[in-house]
Amino acid sequence: MKIGIVCYPTYGGSGVVATELGKALAKKGHQIHFISYQQPVRLSGFDEYIHYHEVNVSDYPLFDYPPYELVLSSKLVDVVKFAKLDLLHVHYAIPHASAAYMARQILRTEGIEVPYITTLHGTDITLVGKDSSFEPVISFAIDQSDAVTAVSESLKEDTITHFRTKREIQVIPNFVCIEGCESPEVDHELRKRIAPNGEKIMAHVSNFRKVKRIKDVIKVFHEVRKKMPVKLMLIGDGPELHEAEVYCRENQLDKDLVVLGKVRDTERVLTVADLFLLPSEFESFGLAALEAMSTGVPVISSNTGGIPEVNKDGFSGYLSDVGDIDSMAKNAISLLSDEDKLNMFKEQAFGQAKKFDILNILPMYEKLYQKVLKK
Repeated sequence: MKIGIVCYPTYGGSGVVATELGKALAKKGHQIHFISYQQPVRLSGFDEYIHYHEVNVSDYPLFDYPPYELVLSSKLVDVVKFAKLDLLHVHYAIPHASAAYMARQILRTEGIEVPYITTLHGTDITLVGKDSSFEPVISFAIDQSDAVTAVSESLKEDTITHFRTKREIQVIPNFVCIEGCESPEVDHELRKRIAPNGEKIMAHVSNFRKVKRIKDVIKVFHEVRKKMPVKLMLIGDGPELHEAEVYCRENQLDKDLVVLGKVRDTERVLTVADLFLLPSEFESFGLAALEAMSTGVPVISSNTGGIPEVNKDGFSGYLSDVGDIDSMAKNAISLLSDEDKLNMFKEQAFGQAKKFDILNILPMYEKLYQKVLKK
């Protein structure tokens, strides 16, 4: 199949999943065409089955904001026609689904039929999508899609609740690329550098927005540190990171804080951690938690959105109510203070992550593509 994948190119979950999906499809011999305003961060090196098409948005004085949706629609028309694509798979409803609809209508005037599939990832529905000014367009674009998927049951229910959509929504979860690995390899040299005296290591990865509740991450770390030597790794960047660093300095926690910023090999860094913290206000899926589990790291998380579908309470980690710092700290201490229990949870977290291996998820997408093309 010749598949066009439309996604955001950044470190966010939707862009990462879309890129890894395309790479996995390419390995199976499908011709994959990525279409975005920048090359996706997870896309590098030459592959004869992978093509990248940049959407160039000119800065016209007439517009306060560049008309990205219109330029993207035109680019989709161009790529479909000249690469002879079989279908489009757009990740994130705004503005990709509506751009795909416009492109499809333009192509129909030239006798070209190309279906499009929309995958809903989270904030396109739970945050941006709740703005009433977007609702008619998004509902229409979802309904006009030839198929719609959501990354969790929670997100599916949110979409049905907040949008007037009649389209059937299939849940195809996010995934990690374990691909037959029996157990994660720990980078012992890196662990020694971060925790030279054998301290336990907790980690958090995010874009450091308010919804991630970074203060809760720091406060849980603070409570655990009162009971035992522990380091906290912060991976990523964003508006709440500076405030977290200031809190640590003011409370004399900074010597045990390791701020790594954005890193490409997140999985390698996570292998050195003992626990992963994800106390978010909301997560449509919890991809960061799954990525941690895929490196054998148990998760202390909130119980909101799609997280309980990934992190199994008392098995791969623990769930607590949003903002319940005492519960999260208690669970963290329970694991970190019992080596046998911690090792058991590490094995179970990895086992839980294997259920979401791309080898299990990829056939779901391929089956959906074939179903759409037969319509």
